[in-house]
Amino acid sequence: MNRIDKLAIDTIRTLSMDAVEKANSGHPGTPMALAPVIYTLFMRHMRYDPADARWQNRDRFLLSAGHASMLLYSMLFLANVREPDGEGLTLDDIKNFRQIDSRTPGHPEYWHTPGVEVTTGPLGQGCGMSVGMAAAARWKAHHFNRDGLELFNYRVFAICSDGDMMEGVSNEAASLAGHWKLSNLCWIYDQNHISIEGDTQLAFTENVAERFAAYGWNVQHVADANDTGALSRALSVFEDTKQGPTLIIVRSHIGYGAPEKQDTATAHGEPLGEKDIRGAKKAYDWPLEPTFLVPDGVREHVSGSLGKRGGELHAQWNALWERYQREQGDLAEQLDFMRFRELPPGWAKDIPSFPADEKGQATREAGGQVLNAIAANMPWLAGGAADLAPSTKTLIKNKDAFEAESTGCNFHFGIREHAMGCIVNGMTMSDLRSYGATFLIFSDYMKPAVRIAALSHIPSIWVYTHDSIGLGEDGPTHQPIEQLMTLRATPNMLVIRPCDANETAEAWRVAMEQKDRPVCFALSRQKLPTLDRNKYNPADGLSRGAYILSDPPEGKVDVVLIGTGSEVPLCLQAQAALAKENIGARVVSMPCWELFEAQDEKYRNAVLPPDILARVSVEAGATLGWERYVGLTGATIGMHSFGASGPYTDVYKKFGITAAAVAEAARGQVAKARA
Repeated sequence: MNRIDKLAIDTIRTLSMDAVEKANSGHPGTPMALAPVIYTLFMRHMRYDPADARWQNRDRFLLSAGHASMLLYSMLFLANVREPDGEGLTLDDIKNFRQIDSRTPGHPEYWHTPGVEVTTGPLGQGCGMSVGMAAAARWKAHHFNRDGLELFNYRVFAICSDGDMMEGVSNEAASLAGHWKLSNLCWIYDQNHISIEGDTQLAFTENVAERFAAYGWNVQHVADANDTGALSRALSVFEDTKQGPTLIIVRSHIGYGAPEKQDTATAHGEPLGEKDIRGAKKAYDWPLEPTFLVPDGVREHVSGSLGKRGGELHAQWNALWERYQREQGDLAEQLDFMRFRELPPGWAKDIPSFPADEKGQATREAGGQVLNAIAANMPWLAGGAADLAPSTKTLIKNKDAFEAESTGCNFHFGIREHAMGCIVNGMTMSDLRSYGATFLIFSDYMKPAVRIAALSHIPSIWVYTHDSIGLGEDGPTHQPIEQLMTLRATPNMLVIRPCDANETAEAWRVAMEQKDRPVCFALSRQKLPTLDRNKYNPADGLSRGAYILSDPPEGKVDVVLIGTGSEVPLCLQAQAALAKENIGARVVSMPCWELFEAQDEKYRNAVLPPDILARVSVEAGATLGWERYVGLTGATIGMHSFGASGPYTDVYKKFGITAAAVAEAARGQVAKARA
């Protein structure tokens, strides 16, 4: 290793140590250990232009071990990675590590810091998203590359920790990556045998190499993280491997160089303290003062070398792109729609309008029809289910599957809900319009990925079916109760529970129009009437979250009945019964709380008049939260326990979610208001 390379590596180490020490918070040990790894990867192997962190054919780097964020920030700072019209990280940003409004938060955040590809920190998430990114890269290469016009051949690299390897989601994702033979994917596994509780052998004794070989991965070993030559050779083997993903197991020493804390749990998650910082700097032959030292020439070397190589590759690609636009105009236009998250002309022209039908259909059935209508005009709409496509109705017809030997838009994730969520996020971040599907109850299995989508401001789509006790015979293990409220409590996300086929069509319209937030559908297993929109107000009211579906014939509103999904028909039946008693009931369909909250006060008051306190909410799920709309004196009809196994009509009766119960609650509300 020559002098300038060693200086750069030790700069990464010392900047990380000093930043954590100044913040009095963070994880110094892994950046100290892996500085040679990230430096070698970026400087010798990644095809990356630091002047444009969004170049379409750049290699992607994910720090799944997001607690080691200073490792990434230090590298991005030295390389001067930036957006085309923006500024890279500054030394002041490094000094403001983990401070309010800093560009260097405690864990990497997508779009917050130039060069950060994904939001990571919850262990295993980056592993899963890297699989989605690698799958998307292969999909784009298959869909867009033409003879002599190879637009896409980028690779995806991820640094993973012992903790990542323990998380179940990384194993789900690794299994799929091996099955799909994603030869453009490389995980660098930092095997340091340390986690917060100490030696990982306490909880982690299997042979990781053999496990990954069984998954179909190519496994390489690097005995010492400081051996940059060995690492470079292992990365070269990955680059020459055409069958399956690669795992490079790198043995490192957490807190490398710290005299007392090397190879200890303390170095993992705490500032080193003055004594060990002095000892580590002495071991690196580094000046004790000043802190945050960047020796002359180091930043110029890193940014200059990487920038020269990456800039040349980028310029070659730009020339190719100009030719591609001339020769493949339609495909180039598709790419622009994808990367700017724009909808192509005519994308919605085949969305059906469903005629009134008392028998109707399940909203999952309608959802499948709408999905296929959109996919016919949007080739980059891609996704699938966690082994439930026949039930969730999310198979895109007449399209190939994404498999090792084919690259279609139907993804069969297997029974891997959590990995599915991460992979969909990775695909979405790679410009595909991606969705994942399962039963609503199993949203619990993938909640961390759903949360990352919302936190990352990406428009992943989650199709959840079997949305209530209405699924019947499968019983309480499969009947969601608290899931709707859990999802609604997640910031920056839309949760939509449509009441019939036409609201389902409108729900898909809303979802496709999102650019910076995910959408969850809650769709029924059982058939629901398709409402007569000549009699009731149009379904496009869904776009405002809630709308007046029906007012009483005489016009005077005594009570407001608010329903979602399969319970809206119960409200309409109750309205008819109450009308015979001269009680005027307004029925409000409220498929999406979040959209309704975004409306102005005038509209919200028009739908839910403040002077009408007699209100009833009806939803076959937890009632917690409905006080927002019915008030403290309103009535909430829903679930206060787990469900039961039986025909769905009997289950509804058992728990008192019936039209008769709605009417009775309304009568009580009106009596209270008149008293």
